[in-house]
Amino acid sequence: MTTLNYACFGIAITALFIAGVTILLYRKNVHKTMKTMDHMIEAAISGEFSERVFDESVLSAVEAKLAQFLSICSVSSKNLLAEKNKINELISDISHQTKTPIANIILYSQLLNEYDLPPEGSTCVKALSTQAEKLHFLIHSLVKTSRLETGIIKLSSRQESVQKLLTTALEQIMPKANAKGISITMESKEEIQACFDLKWTVEAIYNILDNAVKYTEISGNIFIKVSAYDLFCRIDITDNGIGIAEEEHSKIFKRFYRSQTVISQEGVGIGLFLAREIVSAGGGYIKLWSRRGRGSTFSIFLPIDK
Repeated sequence: MTTLNYACFGIAITALFIAGVTILLYRKNVHKTMKTMDHMIEAAISGEFSERVFDESVLSAVEAKLAQFLSICSVSSKNLLAEKNKINELISDISHQTKTPIANIILYSQLLNEYDLPPEGSTCVKALSTQAEKLHFLIHSLVKTSRLETGIIKLSSRQESVQKLLTTALEQIMPKANAKGISITMESKEEIQACFDLKWTVEAIYNILDNAVKYTEISGNIFIKVSAYDLFCRIDITDNGIGIAEEEHSKIFKRFYRSQTVISQEGVGIGLFLAREIVSAGGGYIKLWSRRGRGSTFSIFLPIDK
């Protein structure tokens, strides 16, 4: 082998050695950077993250940007928590400050109704009582919804009987159904267990039944069917009422939404919104099938297990 060949061979060996060392150092730095980033993210998740001064000759620019991002997130999280606490205090104040005045208005309107008033006076007292009850319901529902959304109220889901859930809701809705001559039939082939908060889910089911009774004509029918799947228990509540136009399906679960076709009827448009919030908070969901003039089916899916 000539001197030139030896020189070329030496250069090649040196180049390979440098490349190998570079790869090892690169892998070491990447591993170190990834480990540092992992620690930073873990600290951010636990709420203990604090930004450090980085030497970019040691850590990559990506690490520095991640640190900046996590620092911003940490500040935002603290601000959101502070805002949430303010909202909680506001909700408590509203609940406390409105409870007594509304209760007094209802009480005095009931007392006035016991007097022998002229027809015009009786009409006014009846209207006053009705509006006071509506205001009481609205304030109570708003406070309840806000507490649920802000996490003040926590749902305690556990294995419960679906039969018990529906029976409790039916006991509450039957007076309204009987007043309109509406029959409610329930089909459940077996005793089914699901995971839900009984108190709150009863309210969700009641709100859907109340909606069905309200928009079903006199002597109408409501049918309840329970089915069990691998992951969910399905409760179908079907009525032969006025139905809901397809273009409104995505709107009826919004807070305060009321269709123009029922705007003259009693209601504030919060029942279905609250029902969806309760079911979603418990790990379930609600689906709707409906056509204008052909009734509606609300399908409530409750998880079988936690």
